[in-house]
Amino acid sequence: MGTCLLVNTTSRVLYHYQGKNLVQSYPIAVGKSDTRTPPGHFQVINKIINPGGILGNRWMGLNIPQGNYGIHGTNNPASIGKAVSNGCIRMHNHHIEALFPQTNIGTPVIIIKENSKLENPISDHKQNDFSEKQTYIIQPQDTLWKIARHFGVPLQALITLNQLENPDLIYPGQKIILPKKIAE
Repeated sequence: MGTCLLVNTTSRVLYHYQGKNLVQSYPIAVGKSDTRTPPGHFQVINKIINPGGILGNRWMGLNIPQGNYGIHGTNNPASIGKAVSNGCIRMHNHHIEALFPQTNIGTPVIIIKENSKLENPISDHKQNDFSEKQTYIIQPQDTLWKIARHFGVPLQALITLNQLENPDLIYPGQKIILPKKIAE
């Protein structure tokens, strides 16, 4: 399991995962209301050292089809934590310097806009110990099938309960509801 970057545009945080382990989280700036950072599943397609100007000292381009978007440093550190960019993800220069060598071409970048608390509830709950409103926060590398198997619940129950139109389109940070344990 390799590196994965998760960008939450609501909380304005970039999460760096190595496999299922959170390595670091960084404050970011995102797109302003008329040029929002587009959500979706993307990849790093190019990397540039010292692109200069507003891009700060590092650039990691993303394969977002709607334009030229990337994760980059900034010459305006006061912008971090705000929605001020033209859609790019800005980081403090010292943060992008730390992340840059750990991120390869092809690294997955998942951009979400929901308020999601990233935690690992698997370690907090014993298997098959549910209340009716038990939830789970999806982690990198999770599949719905793995979650169903881990918690001992029917896959179709997860799909139906969460009204998932396409069960293959789940993403880290997404909250799903687990069905109440079936009486044995």
